[in-house]
Amino acid sequence: MKPKQIIISILAVLFVFPLMGTFAQQAAPSGSIEVITTFDYPGAGNLTLPQKINERGDVVGEFIDSAGVTRGFIRFSNGTFSDPIVDPNDTVGFTEGRGINNSRTVVGDYAIADGTIHSFFWSNGTFTEYDVPGTVQTNLLGINEPGDFTGAFDPDGSGIFQGLVGHGGNITAFSVPGAAGGTFAYEINNNKKLTVGYYIDAAAILHGFYRDHSGALHFPVDPSGSVGTVLFGVDNKNSVVGRYADAAGVTHGLLFVPPDSFFTFDYPGSAFTSLNGINQRGDIVGRYVDAAGIAHGFIARVRGTPSGNAMGKQATPSNLPSMAAPRNESPSGWGGVTPAR
Repeated sequence: MKPKQIIISILAVLFVFPLMGTFAQQAAPSGSIEVITTFDYPGAGNLTLPQKINERGDVVGEFIDSAGVTRGFIRFSNGTFSDPIVDPNDTVGFTEGRGINNSRTVVGDYAIADGTIHSFFWSNGTFTEYDVPGTVQTNLLGINEPGDFTGAFDPDGSGIFQGLVGHGGNITAFSVPGAAGGTFAYEINNNKKLTVGYYIDAAAILHGFYRDHSGALHFPVDPSGSVGTVLFGVDNKNSVVGRYADAAGVTHGLLFVPPDSFFTFDYPGSAFTSLNGINQRGDIVGRYVDAAGIAHGFIARVRGTPSGNAMGKQATPSNLPSMAAPRNESPSGWGGVTPAR
């Protein structure tokens, strides 16, 4: 599929409700998300999984080829692509591009033969390997303009990750209370007011969270009807992007404005949409999966600003299912990996 210039304007519905308990619903009169273009990393049968977008419009992500090998990439703002990004220590065919800033410093991770995950900074073709000292595994998931980075680490080989924020050579580690399956920090905005990510509870259900500038954790962040929520990216206006799955197994793109405003976005004709990154201009990068199971990247733009303070009449809580519906665990979809991509 060749990149194509398209404009799809879809009015989103704004759901406004507290993070726990009751919820309210209200139409958004001026909010919309427009798809500007779609793209695929060159090569027959590649699955394209974009992750973040910087202020220049450069996109970082990963592609999975027909043999199942995962490689990082940059799609530059002019529509051209970098060569595959492959960490020199990757011995199993698994290197991911996860975050990018305006200087085109990329953060990502790779796997080695024992199955553990390790991370890197990449700039102008040079890799700098990175692991949180004394830990077994490290995933770097985002980097902002000042060079602050986010991610997660496994301190003892248990597979239970703690979230991390790196600033000025110091690491701040944290875990969401009740996150029996781990906490993953995906991005901190440039003004350092918000860090976003997700955690896994004791029932193996995924929930979004955000951490404010004081260090206070706000959770769970789940739109109505969600059986699994991931928050991936945040801009300086505190607009947050991510995705959630519903009980029917459909995955929806998500735009969240704290404390309790939600937009749902679905790419036309697709049962899987993920919004993975957002920049200060309101450009969003994400992906959708087509009927053949192929993942394609897209760039969209937010039109209008939803109100994070609007409140509607409270309603009785929904009777949500007690069991999560099976998610699309193919490489194109939820990916079958942790952390989510």
